[in-house]
Amino acid sequence: MNEPLRRPLPDAVERVKSALAARFGNKVSTAEAVRKQHANTTTWLPNEAPDAVVYAASTEDVQDTVRICAEHKMPVIPFGTGTSLEGHVNAPFGGVSIDLMEMNRVLAVHAEDLDCVIEPGVTRKKLNEHLRDQGLFFPIDPGADASLGGMTATRASGTNAVRYGTMKDNVLSLKAVLVNGEVLTTARRAKKSSAGYDLTRLFVGSEGTFGVITEITLRLAGIPEAISAGICPFPSVEAACKATIATIQSGIPVARIELLDALQVRASNLYSKLSLKETPTLFLEFHGSEAGVAEQAERFGEIAADLGGGPFEWTTKAEDRTKLWQARHDAYWAVINMRKGCQAFATDVCVPISKLAECVTATQADIEKFKLVAPIVGHVGDGNFHVSVLLDMSDADEVARARKFNERLVERSLSLDGTCTGEHGVGEGKIRYLEAEHGKTGLEVMRNLKRALDPDNIMNPGKIFAL
Repeated sequence: MNEPLRRPLPDAVERVKSALAARFGNKVSTAEAVRKQHANTTTWLPNEAPDAVVYAASTEDVQDTVRICAEHKMPVIPFGTGTSLEGHVNAPFGGVSIDLMEMNRVLAVHAEDLDCVIEPGVTRKKLNEHLRDQGLFFPIDPGADASLGGMTATRASGTNAVRYGTMKDNVLSLKAVLVNGEVLTTARRAKKSSAGYDLTRLFVGSEGTFGVITEITLRLAGIPEAISAGICPFPSVEAACKATIATIQSGIPVARIELLDALQVRASNLYSKLSLKETPTLFLEFHGSEAGVAEQAERFGEIAADLGGGPFEWTTKAEDRTKLWQARHDAYWAVINMRKGCQAFATDVCVPISKLAECVTATQADIEKFKLVAPIVGHVGDGNFHVSVLLDMSDADEVARARKFNERLVERSLSLDGTCTGEHGVGEGKIRYLEAEHGKTGLEVMRNLKRALDPDNIMNPGKIFAL
């Protein structure tokens, strides 16, 4: 690892392609369109395609692919559904993308233990469809129908995080193929353990830089007896944030509490055929008994009224709740449709909840200062919010303003003891901020772990940090 990683020489690439073709036949593709589909397509980062794509159907397929690549020091890039926003699936040094979507089996459900074992290509929607008849569900909901392997690798979060936590709280164990082709099992199914290092948490959020995840054991939750959801308009983003803070601090067990600023409400009205007042708005959901969710909704309504918000309109009808949350999940696509021909640069930060109102209002001031079109939406119950900047990529000045805006957003979050990313991950897009967040010592510890597990730096290189 003394030498910086470079793109493999053409003859090495051809030897790897030949070896993969001999092993996998038509389950390998080198077509340009396929390769580009397996690189970044969801944000403004450039598309850096791999040299080949392998469609793995088993752990053994992954092992063989990794061994062939390791022999020639060829990069390996795991691929789920490709919904990540920071270039995690790009191949800046070439290499082989391992598409895991054929590894999509639910291997076991232990209803009595509230857990299940799955392959990485299972998506969250498919898992919840499988679980529904057993009265169980998997609560982590990032919006996109992402693969659970990708969600584990990026330490994903989502709308339910304020009540159910993030992926790090809901992965009990996993199996991963290491750079030598061996399979690591990080833990057992027990709900807690004091035996040795927490290898599971080490791999959750490692973004494919330590190995390729091939099996995951997940914590499940029971489907609530009753669910209520509603919307509440506010006179300002600051008032909406203060209502969020007061709700959390008062102990109301809210399951979801999402902020849409006025511009995002406008976009969602147009795209999702809503008729909301175009003002900062909170979407909320409560889980529990029928009496419990009604009481929680009423208590929130009182908090909102004290801060000038309301009226708070809520319902327990499943069809109304589904329409509401589908609109929230479609926020990204609603934004893109606001400015045809432009690209969305989606970024996120997370701050302590007491600093949320300060951070969001200052961010709004920056959006105006830099003359950007940039709706705000966020999982504000845990201090996390997103900004989607709409850019004309042919306008160099606008792109430069967006970069400066993002720098200021991250710097502000860190100054408030927050993080440069609450759930998108680092990938390629936020490498430059890791030292400011973790310090030189913290970053060097991460590098040492990477060197120990991947001495030739072939596991998703160019992500999280530069070696």
